[in-house]
Amino acid sequence: MTAAAGDRLGDRFAALRAAGRAGLIPFLTAGDPDFETSLALLAGLPGAGADIIELGMPFSDPMADGPAIQASSLRALGGGQTMIRTLELVRRFRAEDDATPIVLMGYYNPIYIYGSERFLADAKAAGVDGLIVVDLPPEEDRELCLPAQATGLHFIRLATPTTDEARMAKVLTNASGFIYYVSITGITGTRSAEAADVAAHVARLRKRTALPIAVGFGIRTPAQAATIAGVADAAVVGSALVERVREGLDADARPGAALVADALGFVAALAEGVRGAREARAPAG
Repeated sequence: MTAAAGDRLGDRFAALRAAGRAGLIPFLTAGDPDFETSLALLAGLPGAGADIIELGMPFSDPMADGPAIQASSLRALGGGQTMIRTLELVRRFRAEDDATPIVLMGYYNPIYIYGSERFLADAKAAGVDGLIVVDLPPEEDRELCLPAQATGLHFIRLATPTTDEARMAKVLTNASGFIYYVSITGITGTRSAEAADVAAHVARLRKRTALPIAVGFGIRTPAQAATIAGVADAAVVGSALVERVREGLDADARPGAALVADALGFVAALAEGVRGAREARAPAG
């Protein structure tokens, strides 16, 4: 899928290139800690500086995620979050914001249970722009990737430090939207990557694809986000933001009065770091 009319992801990355800077992609779990708080967080992200939003689809067995995101999924599910309610969050967001791209991220099981064909149609109608499904390899592209693209949804692929050249060719074959480079091996939120290693892997990826490259896993501070923004097209921050949500809960696990403002303030600090990293540079290739 290439950038075209109505392609929010393509348009946003084009705007970032024109501005000569990288983007910020925060991740939140849909329905964490409850539907209304989740909606308030989602609605506030663009104003805080989010360029693209990753919205996690809660799942009871998120095997690639660390403790913070696992706990956020359990909180959301415990609060009654379902796929229907996740798509409703996107619909509510779209009523006020028709420009900021939203990518749903998660696992295939909830999509399969919902019904793949129904899911794709409903996601597109709700205003979703792309999907990251971490447990569907390229060998299964006919299962969801190709139907998603036929529906008008980008299918974003993951690349890792251990993806060799032969595997990379398969990863890139039907990828669209952007490439998500996972900067560390292992689960989310456990450690950070060395900047030099990330730069080398991003440079290797740029030789293989013209798609934008976003880097995630292990980015926890504005300074780290700025470092990644100096070499990639976007920095993805998930576990650190989800932890801010958890820290805003009271002793009864209910959202405190300052939760939304504190979480969005953290996003604003991340955005300031990202925007300062490449403002004066020529647009990335």
